[in-house]
Amino acid sequence: MTPLYLQGFLAPVPDEIDAFDLPVSGALPPALTGRYFRNGPNPLPGRDPGHWFTGPGMVHGVRLRDGRAEWYRNRWVRTRAFTEDAPFVQDDLSVDLTAVPANTHVLPHGDKIFALVENGLPYELTAELGTVGPCDFGGLLTTAMTAHPKRDPLTGELLFFGYGFIPPYLTYHRLSADGELVESREVPVPGPTMMHDFAITAGHVVWMDLPVVFDLALAEGGGMPYRWDERYGARLGVMPRTGDAGVTWSDINPCYVFHTANAHEDGSGRVVLDTVRYTPAEFAAVWDDIGGSAHPAARAAVTGTAHLHRYVLTPGDTAREEQLDDLDVEFPTLHDGRTGGRNRYLYAVSSGAIVKYDVLSGASTLHKTGPDRMAGEAVFVPAEDARGEDEGWLISIVTGGPGVDSELLVLDAVDLSRVASVRLPRRVPAGFHGSWIQDG
Repeated sequence: MTPLYLQGFLAPVPDEIDAFDLPVSGALPPALTGRYFRNGPNPLPGRDPGHWFTGPGMVHGVRLRDGRAEWYRNRWVRTRAFTEDAPFVQDDLSVDLTAVPANTHVLPHGDKIFALVENGLPYELTAELGTVGPCDFGGLLTTAMTAHPKRDPLTGELLFFGYGFIPPYLTYHRLSADGELVESREVPVPGPTMMHDFAITAGHVVWMDLPVVFDLALAEGGGMPYRWDERYGARLGVMPRTGDAGVTWSDINPCYVFHTANAHEDGSGRVVLDTVRYTPAEFAAVWDDIGGSAHPAARAAVTGTAHLHRYVLTPGDTAREEQLDDLDVEFPTLHDGRTGGRNRYLYAVSSGAIVKYDVLSGASTLHKTGPDRMAGEAVFVPAEDARGEDEGWLISIVTGGPGVDSELLVLDAVDLSRVASVRLPRRVPAGFHGSWIQDG
C-alpha cells in the first residue's frame, strides 16, 4: 500500500516548473512586495524515502510586487544527498553534514537565504531558488543547525543549536546580525534526543529535553532513528544567554513538543513558555501517521493532535503547566518582532482552518478553509507603521487533494478575513515552514 506521505495532501509533485502573471482574486496589498518561500519534503518520482521527514527538500516560491503575483516556481534543494545520493553516515560512523535533505524551513539572515534541516548544515539559496551550496560560516560551524533558529528582534542576532547522536549531544550557537558565527558552547544533556525546537527570552534560552531518543537499531534499519522512551524523562531547562551559568532544569509531565510558540520573562523572574504539546498517546499516534503506517485518510501528520500548552518556570522550583485550548493545532507563529518578549497573539493551523489566539483573553478566531483544503503554516507579515501587534497579514499556502490547484492565501491578521488569494499553477504538497522575504 502506498504510504501516507506519498498520497493525498502530502503527495509529491514530479518536476520543477515556472509560471508567470498568476491569477489573483481580491486585491493584494501593495505593501506585500517580496517573496514567500516555503519548504517541505518532495521525493523524486518512484522513490520512497521511508518517512515523511526524510524526503528531499523542495522550496515553493511566489513573487509578489505592487499588487501582482509575478511568478511561481519550485525547486529541489540540491544537496549532496540529492545530487550524488551521498550517505549521511559514513563507513567510519562519522556523519556528512552536507548529505542531508534540507527539507524543513527556509529562512533569510544577513544577506543570505538558507534551506534548513536539523541534522545537517544549512544550504544557501538564491532569490530565484537556485542552490548555492552548504554553509558552515567560514568553517566555524561543526555541528548540525536546527531548522528553528530564533532571531532576537532587538539585536538582530540569530540564535540556534545543533544536536547529534554522538557527543556533543547539544551545542548552542549565536550568529551576529550580519551572519558571523560568534559563539558556540556545549550544553550538557544525558543523551541523544530529538530536540526539534527551543525558545528564547530577552535574557535566556529555553531547552526541551524530552523522551524521544536516538536508537541505533532503528538507524541501521533505514528508518527514522528515534523512538519514545519513557525512562528518559521530560524536563525544561533555562540557561542565561550570557555568562558562564549553566542550565536550571525543571521536570515536567512526559510529553513531546515539535514546535514552541514563544517565551518571555514575567515581572517575577519566571519564564513563561507557550508550546504545542503532545501527550505520550498523541505523540504515538502522530509518529505513526508521519511514518506512513496509519490509515491513508489520517490528517494528524499535517495538522497534529496536540494542543496549545503553557509552562511557567520558576528557578529552583517545579514547573507549572496548563492546557490553554482544546483545539488540535500545529505550526504556531507570531509577530517575529515579539520573539522572546510578551505577545498577545499567536496563530496556528488546525484541520481545515487557520486559528488566531488571544493569549491574554483566551479567545480564539478561526478562518475555515474547508474540509477538503489543508492550510499550511500561516506566516505573519506586519503592516508598515502598524500600531497594533496584529496589524498586518497572514500568508499561507492552502493545499487540496490530487488534481486540485493550490492557492496562496492572504488574510487580514486582525479578523482573519480574506484579503486576496493567488491561484497557483499546480497542487503544492502540504509541507513544513516558510518565510516572507520583504524587498529591501
